[in-house]
Amino acid sequence: MDLTISIVNWNTRDELLRCLASVFEQTGIEMEVFVVDNASEDASAHVVREQFPQVTVFANDKNIGFSKAHNQSLMASTGRYFLILNPDTLMPEPDTMSKLVQVANDNLHIGILGPRIENPSGSLQFSARRFPTLGAALFRRTPLGRLFPKNKFVREYIMADWMHDEMRDVDWVSGSALMIRRETADKIGPLDGGFFMYCEDVDWCYRAKEANWNVVYYPMARVIHKIGASSDQRPIPMIYQFHRSMFRFYLKHYAKGIKALAAPIVFAGLAARALFMIALTRIPISREAQVDGERLVR
Repeated sequence: MDLTISIVNWNTRDELLRCLASVFEQTGIEMEVFVVDNASEDASAHVVREQFPQVTVFANDKNIGFSKAHNQSLMASTGRYFLILNPDTLMPEPDTMSKLVQVANDNLHIGILGPRIENPSGSLQFSARRFPTLGAALFRRTPLGRLFPKNKFVREYIMADWMHDEMRDVDWVSGSALMIRRETADKIGPLDGGFFMYCEDVDWCYRAKEANWNVVYYPMARVIHKIGASSDQRPIPMIYQFHRSMFRFYLKHYAKGIKALAAPIVFAGLAARALFMIALTRIPISREAQVDGERLVR
């Protein structure tokens, strides 16, 4: 099997069905498709079984989170590559997946590969980034960021200094469409189930690079991403989960040695940032949407 595709769904039935239709228009590869439904209330699992009987559906009786759900697919998968894909994505060309598989076949140093991700309008989503820094946390979607919207910290984080039009090594790629080599997953382990949602992609890429695998952005394969189909349903809990995951990532990878002493300050800063973003939920999304080409989520 060339490729296993894993889609985690929570109450996004219509987007999921469109995504699956797009997946099964892909040509040139042998693939298996898993949908993990996290206790949706919109009959997603039932409808997928009816309309796409070739899909393996795992229907959880509670929402176990993004990482644990994808790990269900990973444990059952047989593909040489494993692709995590959001249900609010579409493939505009029928060779998107075969391009990803082929470039990974041709470049054995690649452990994780991400395509170019675009908004439905065709504009770029900054899905290839550098690892988060304190500066980026201070200026991205904060009062400081509003005062200095063109600050270097956010621009460096989202790699706005680069056209995103060529294949290159990056720090991490978005989990809205991320492909990992089987050998890489076997070596570094599955997604960290401690991340309920958000930062699990950053963590997986960080661990891959620590194990001497390359993380690569490949813009010749394109994916369209609507953004926020699930998270927009409950924005305040998602803001909480996002900042909780950021702190977990900090503790796991950055809080070593003397830097561990800064953990209380980092926690306080993230809490203040979360409260600011919760306050912004009162402002229409259209006014807040695109400082860097995407909302809070992938």
